[in-house]
Amino acid sequence: MGASFSLSFTDQDGFSSSSSPSLGDLPESCVASIIGYLDPPQICKLAKLNRAFRAASWADFVWESKLPPNYETLVGEVLSFVPEKLGKRDIYTRLCRVNTFDGGTKKIWLDKSTGGVCMSISSKGLQITGIDDRRYWNHIPTEESRFGSIAYLQQIWWFEVDGEVEFPFPPGTYSVFFRLQLGRAARRFGRRICNSEHVHGWDIKPVRFQLWTSDGQYATSQCTVSDPGEWFHYHVGDFNVENLNSSTRIKISMTQIDCTHTKGGLCLDSVVIYPSKFRERLKQRGYLKCAKPM
Repeated sequence: MGASFSLSFTDQDGFSSSSSPSLGDLPESCVASIIGYLDPPQICKLAKLNRAFRAASWADFVWESKLPPNYETLVGEVLSFVPEKLGKRDIYTRLCRVNTFDGGTKKIWLDKSTGGVCMSISSKGLQITGIDDRRYWNHIPTEESRFGSIAYLQQIWWFEVDGEVEFPFPPGTYSVFFRLQLGRAARRFGRRICNSEHVHGWDIKPVRFQLWTSDGQYATSQCTVSDPGEWFHYHVGDFNVENLNSSTRIKISMTQIDCTHTKGGLCLDSVVIYPSKFRERLKQRGYLKCAKPM
C-alpha cells in the first residue's frame, strides 16, 4: 500500500500510473477535512502533492478556521482595499503581509504558522521626552528596523517614553515589549560594528516599565538595560483580551527619571505586541530580556 501511494506523487497531474488506489483518488472534501488539522505552512506544502490536495487547500472552511475570529474587523481596519468575494486563503495571505497604518507609525501582521496577531509601533509613533531637541535625541536611518529608522539617545537626564494604541485584538493573551539596543550600529567594509561611545548610566539604576489597559489591567516591572551591540526585547507585561466585539486601548511607559545622573547611547526601535506564547521563541533565540515584576 505504501508503495502504491508513493507512486501517485510521480504523475504531473496527480494521478497514479498504478491501478492501485492513490492519494489522488481521495475526494476533495475528505482531503480538506484532513488538512484542516494542519498549520498553514503544512497545508501549502501538501497542496503541491496533486490536484486533489491543491483544490482542497483553497477550501474556505479550511482557512476560516485559521483566521482570527474577528478577521472581518481586522480586514476593515488594516487593508485599504479588498476585492469582493475574496477567498479565505487570500484573506489569510494578505493579513500575513506586514500592513502599515496610522500614518506609517504602526505595522500589523498575522504570524504565518499560528494566525496570531502581531503589532509593532515605531519610535515615531511614541511620545519621547526631548525628542525635538537634537542635543538629546536623533532619528537615524537603519536597515535593522521594520520602519527604516530608529530613535537614538545621545544623553539625557530625564528619560521617559510613552505610547498608546487602540486596536480590536482577537481574544487571547498578549505580551508587550520594547525593542532596544545599547550602542549605535553601523556597517564598515561589509561588517556590522557597534559604536558604544555614548553608552553610560544604564547600570546605575534599572528602567521601569508599565502597562495599562482600558479594562483596568495593569503591570509594572523593572530591568537594567545591558549588553551593548545587540537588539533585545524587554518584556513590559502581559494583558488579556476576552471581548471579541470591542477594541482594547493599551498604554505603555518606559522611564528612568533619576536625575542624579545622565544616561545615553540607547537605540529605541519600537514597541512590539505578540501573542504571549511567542515569548518562548524570543527566549530560544536569545532576544528576550525579562524584567522583574515590581
